[in-house]
Amino acid sequence: MSKKQKMVEAITPRDEDFSRWYTDICMRAELCSYSTVRGCVILRPYGYAIWELITSELDQRFKKTGHVNVMMPLFIPESLLQKEKDHVEGFAPEVAWVTHGGDEELTERLCVRPTSETLFCDHYADVIESWRDLPKLYNQWVSVVRWEKTTRPFLRTREFFWQEGHTAHATAEEAMKETLMILELYEEFYKSALAIPVLSGEKSESEKFAGAVNTYTVEAMMHDGKALQAGTSHYFGDGFAKAFNIQFADRDNQLQYVHQTSWGVSSRSIGGIIMVHGDDDGLVLPPAVAPIQVVIIPIAPHKDGVLEEAFRLKKTVENAGFRVKLDDSDRMPGWKFAEYEMKGVPIRLELGPRDIEKRSCVAVTRDNREKTVVPLDHIVEVLPEMLDDLNNRLYENAYERLTSRIYDVSDWDTFVQTIDEKPGFVRAPWCGEPECEVKVKDITKATSRLIDGDVGASHRCVVCDRPALHMVIWGKAY
Repeated sequence: MSKKQKMVEAITPRDEDFSRWYTDICMRAELCSYSTVRGCVILRPYGYAIWELITSELDQRFKKTGHVNVMMPLFIPESLLQKEKDHVEGFAPEVAWVTHGGDEELTERLCVRPTSETLFCDHYADVIESWRDLPKLYNQWVSVVRWEKTTRPFLRTREFFWQEGHTAHATAEEAMKETLMILELYEEFYKSALAIPVLSGEKSESEKFAGAVNTYTVEAMMHDGKALQAGTSHYFGDGFAKAFNIQFADRDNQLQYVHQTSWGVSSRSIGGIIMVHGDDDGLVLPPAVAPIQVVIIPIAPHKDGVLEEAFRLKKTVENAGFRVKLDDSDRMPGWKFAEYEMKGVPIRLELGPRDIEKRSCVAVTRDNREKTVVPLDHIVEVLPEMLDDLNNRLYENAYERLTSRIYDVSDWDTFVQTIDEKPGFVRAPWCGEPECEVKVKDITKATSRLIDGDVGASHRCVVCDRPALHMVIWGKAY
């Protein structure tokens, strides 16, 4: 058995047990570790480095659209949380409470933030006075706590990391424009930075965010056909503003309520990367969020000149702006190959005595293991093309899987059979009645992922056969 085989045998094959395969990658690629705090994980350096790159990619996009970062407190007084009835009812089962400060019982419980709408609203009520103060385009990068009963690394943990944007606007039109602009931003981010295709659209009434007028979502399909809610953007209207008395004097000096939005993407996006792009050898990372974009493996490093040339190559690649690592450890090359395949490094450069004689190296791309002989003098020109091609292949492969596993059905029996037998999404008409959604969930375990447009009177609800209002994407989800 080769060194590489010994290295990767700990990973359960993806098609044998997808859930176990996923967990194996999280642990073997050293993305995270389980914590003694039940339901929480430790982000290890490699996992946190991926999250840092995700935050950097998103943060640049937010700032280009005029948003600024702030930081709200971790704790929310119970009386503040109670101000918006629908909101608190939606989060009540998941809230963690602080009841003591030191040895003394608090006179008012403090909620550990599950989300920060109420804190932003309380702040906006203090700082917004005039139309000149608007819009407020705020975002924060924080962790939040939701007391989940069933947890899984990155996908669902009691504490997780995210960004949450909270904006206030003078008109409903401006707020709705913001809501949809962020939805498009998320869609573009997933496509270009994570090479993940997503479907976007509005959530149904029962699936929307607690307290929102409208919730919009980007939904990704994992390799096993399940959906991952990859990001959401919410239009609040003036409901929160009225609950918190957030008013401003308009240009005619008349008092008006602001219109608000909220939106977020979390560290579950790392889970999405694993489940969309990973294979039986480990992670496959899109270049934009790969902590190491290029790894250099010296072959026969004990021979004269090999390490020296490897370090020169590292400096060249590094100076060109790539994230690069040279592994000059004493482990065998086969072990190193398997290690960096496990970590999903996009490109491996192999450099040995024969390569040096030819003034070249061997470049291996992680997704397809294709080997290319690259002249050392042209490595800086070749690497960007190789990384772009790899990113495009990842996206195209994921897009093909997504589109080929959306099944159009129009009758109930076929609907149930398709969800039961074919991993993926089902597109089917729906009358808009909540009881039909409940029936789908009870019988198939699938939920409405998003509304895919309105339909005419000729369409019949797939559940009850009454006239349909919407075409809906249905699917099982994480």
